[in-house]
Amino acid sequence: KRGIFSNEAGQGSAPIAHAAAKTDEPVREGTVAMIGPFIDTLMICTMTGLVIVLTDAWQVTDAAGQALNGSPMTSYAFETALAPLLGPYARYLVTVAVFLFAVSTAISWSYYGDRSIQYLAGEKAVKPYKYVFLLMHFLGAVFSLEIVWGFGDIALGLMAIPNLIAVILLTPKVREMTKDYFSRDHKVYR
Repeated sequence: KRGIFSNEAGQGSAPIAHAAAKTDEPVREGTVAMIGPFIDTLMICTMTGLVIVLTDAWQVTDAAGQALNGSPMTSYAFETALAPLLGPYARYLVTVAVFLFAVSTAISWSYYGDRSIQYLAGEKAVKPYKYVFLLMHFLGAVFSLEIVWGFGDIALGLMAIPNLIAVILLTPKVREMTKDYFSRDHKVYR
């Protein structure tokens, strides 16, 4: 369930952004879209996991004797690994990264919701959606982490259901377009 927060593969939200691309070749845009999960999951998550394992951060406990997890564990790992290089500033690396990921996620999800509500209910529903979006950000900041994660998991699961149905129904069309695209000669850029 956390994997979908990593790269949104299969959730159905990233195609909203990629659909806005100005291209005559949807298959080419689809191949560009595959770079995101590759960079995020295979590169960033793998490097983060390696830093956690190599610094033994997964074995560290807090003052109450509880094992660190999530951002505190990752922060400890990077602080330990980068302290010789960055000195006292190493502890802020994960904080800055989490902040940037959170802001970019909020912006992209705002756009996805904006486009979806406009498609489903028309332009008049966009402004109320934005108010609800802001309210949810406030509630996310004041509710417990367990409630926020629980709501997020439910919402993303519900969003994945129609997307998976669409993927199944559109598979023949995607296969046909992909076969056509890769059967043609393409200009090589060097």
